[in-house]
Amino acid sequence: MHVSRPTVDAWIQRFETEPFAGLVDKSRAPKSPARKVWLPLMIPVSHVQQRHPDAGEFRLWSLLAQPTISVRTVGRIMAVHKLVYDDIPHVVRPGPKPPPQPHPYKAQRRHQSWFIDGRQMDFALEGGKWWSIVLLEGYARTIVAGAVAPTEATWVALMVLYTACLRYGVPETLIADSGGAYTSNAFEAVCTRLHIQHDTIVSTQGESYKNWMETHFNIQRRIDDYQFSLATTPVEFERVHQACIQTYNTTAHQGLLQDQRFPPIPLEVLGAAKGRPAPPEELARKFATTLFPRTTNRYGCVPLHSYHVYVEEGLPHTQILLWVYGEQLRAVFDDVVVAEYHCRYDGQTRKVHDIRDGVVYPTRFLSSQGSLIPLHARETIVVYRPTPRRQPPAPPRTTGTRQLLLFALATAGAGSR
Repeated sequence: MHVSRPTVDAWIQRFETEPFAGLVDKSRAPKSPARKVWLPLMIPVSHVQQRHPDAGEFRLWSLLAQPTISVRTVGRIMAVHKLVYDDIPHVVRPGPKPPPQPHPYKAQRRHQSWFIDGRQMDFALEGGKWWSIVLLEGYARTIVAGAVAPTEATWVALMVLYTACLRYGVPETLIADSGGAYTSNAFEAVCTRLHIQHDTIVSTQGESYKNWMETHFNIQRRIDDYQFSLATTPVEFERVHQACIQTYNTTAHQGLLQDQRFPPIPLEVLGAAKGRPAPPEELARKFATTLFPRTTNRYGCVPLHSYHVYVEEGLPHTQILLWVYGEQLRAVFDDVVVAEYHCRYDGQTRKVHDIRDGVVYPTRFLSSQGSLIPLHARETIVVYRPTPRRQPPAPPRTTGTRQLLLFALATAGAGSR
């Protein structure tokens, strides 16, 4: 019967007591449970609570000196008193909830406002914590550009801004926090030349809600951090970062649902809309103090003023961006730093000098056929070709000049006689 002996004994006992009626299933719940929270107990708890309004449930339980009730029972009674009675001191009563106010930077059209910010990752990579710098379009909540870097530096912010403007045009307003990467003179100068209204918020003064990147970073932390933590090299981290951006842009966003924009997919809402048009040549001029677009030759080298610099053999005949910031020259393609060199930049002549001490990073753009030059030997391939000095052209010699010269000599000889 698959029934234990104690169960059979219980059935026999119930049958002997109340024949067939005792074999019917019955609830085992108590028919008269012990009510601990009742009026005779609530009254003394109320008196003690009024005398000691700041005491907790354990302290009131000890003051009541009734071991038959638990601390949790006293806590439940105290919570009921705070909801029902108004004469208990030091109880903060929530006032009427103010009506929700519109977001100060809520966009009414595409590319009206962009948001840029950086977040330091929670895991270490190559001995340090890297950063994720992302630029968000405010109307469609689309990530228009993003990059990873070991620091939140100005050159990274400018690189992300340049990539976004190259893809989608120039926005009307750019919102960023008060970090040094976004308040530097170089970043402000680029925004001024592009006629972008650059608004800065102060997170320490409770203005974090104004930057929608804070919400995105919470999404990134919950959805992508585990995938980020599996990366062991910067190449893997960059690849996962780009994949996560693509996933974010192609999946539903709750904010778009609340705004009743359908389908609630960021890329679908943004569509083919562009900001203020900016041709690549004009955009390069706006970033002229720090940016030099160049095209690699078949060996992956680029010319820069009087130098030939190696970038990446896996990127032949490809336009890359040379960013100069401080004493560093960085070759960037698709928001990835491919190579880095030490240099000296002359602000008056706007030329780069003394390019040396280069490092070529192992990125996803490495040539699939391999290279004849090992990586450690490629670190210092810089060819300097000084511009030859031009000799001043000789004055033209004409027949009339010769005749005048002979006449002057003949005249001088006749006078001496």
